[in-house]
Amino acid sequence: MGPFPLSAILLSLAAIFGFINHRWLKLPRTIALFLQGLALALLMTGADSISAGLGAGDWLRRLIEQISLPEILLDGILSLLLYAAAVNEDLGALLKRKWTVLAMATLGVLLFTGMMGLGLRVIFAMAGIDVPLIWCLVLGAAVAPTDPVAVHAILERLPIPDTLRSVISGESLFNDGAGVVLFVTLLHLATGSGRDLTAGEAALDFVKEAFGGAALGFACGWIAYQAKRRVDESAVELTISLALVLGTYSLADRFGLSGPIAVVVAGLLIGSTTERHVRSDESRRDLRVVWTMIDAVLNALLFLLVGLEATVLIAWTWPFLIAALLAVPLALAARLFSLTPALLMHMGRSGKTRALAVLTWAGLRGGVAVALVLSLPASPYRDPILAVCYVAVAFSILVQGLTLEPVGRRLYDGSGEER
Repeated sequence: MGPFPLSAILLSLAAIFGFINHRWLKLPRTIALFLQGLALALLMTGADSISAGLGAGDWLRRLIEQISLPEILLDGILSLLLYAAAVNEDLGALLKRKWTVLAMATLGVLLFTGMMGLGLRVIFAMAGIDVPLIWCLVLGAAVAPTDPVAVHAILERLPIPDTLRSVISGESLFNDGAGVVLFVTLLHLATGSGRDLTAGEAALDFVKEAFGGAALGFACGWIAYQAKRRVDESAVELTISLALVLGTYSLADRFGLSGPIAVVVAGLLIGSTTERHVRSDESRRDLRVVWTMIDAVLNALLFLLVGLEATVLIAWTWPFLIAALLAVPLALAARLFSLTPALLMHMGRSGKTRALAVLTWAGLRGGVAVALVLSLPASPYRDPILAVCYVAVAFSILVQGLTLEPVGRRLYDGSGEER
């Protein structure tokens, strides 16, 4: 099956599911698409167990296997999604909490990975599965970043103070880059590929990729800003924006820098200078509509794909399921532990307990975690790692995502003030 029929099938499913959600379910769009994709996968697989002649599950497996989620997300879609979120971010509000966001997106990722890896080593042993510590740390790094797509969809409906909203949003934008860099570093150690790294060299590589990516994003964003301020035609400005996103991400990959961080910095720069480089209200409206559509369509496809993966690419066994269920409370505890930097930096002098509760529950995982784990090479540890990752992601999207708004309303009133 070629790329056009594949795209037609996925877009048709996304449109049908989006219509069903809009008319009847009324759930956050990304959560609804994930849930419906999961339900469809279970239904088609169940149909095969009733009548093997139907071949529905086999057809779905062939469809998903032709779509490489790691490739399309990590090498393409992620850059567009991150830019679409960053360009609409309030840079002024983010800068007021820059040190808190930086600490959570770096130290927080390291703390989560460490605690999650150690805990997973114990859990796998309890379930009778032999997974070395280094591979447990690889999984911890994969699920460490909060998902910007899922988080931004929920934040739109969450009644919390603006300062807390900026911290959650900013963390989700930047910790993807830190998480991917850490994941790749640990994977090299686990597989023995690449040069041997000491702890100091690994830390230096981490800093180089993260801050080098930020510098590249700023440079590319500044060049695009200089070009955009000299034109007043929305089609040209959109072309410049698309070139900025894909070009920056590709350059970062070419030079061994963090593509996600580069794209986020470029998006923040362009978004904060929109009033200066987009002259007409018509151009601003056109650009906003186009990026909103890009964001909505790609979000729909991503969460639909993640939902469809469940019964297709994962070998479910009782030991795997037991380990995955035990990993859910571990992930919540590791998330709380990873917020230590925010707590120490006094993320608001009053109501810190409420803020920590919201921050813990807002640690949603999504497509990035699944894509990273799917990119793992074949090994005896890949299947249990994938099963644990998927359950952790599913729990965060369905349980945390659906209850985050009620939790926020319980802790804060409708105006975002603390009770």
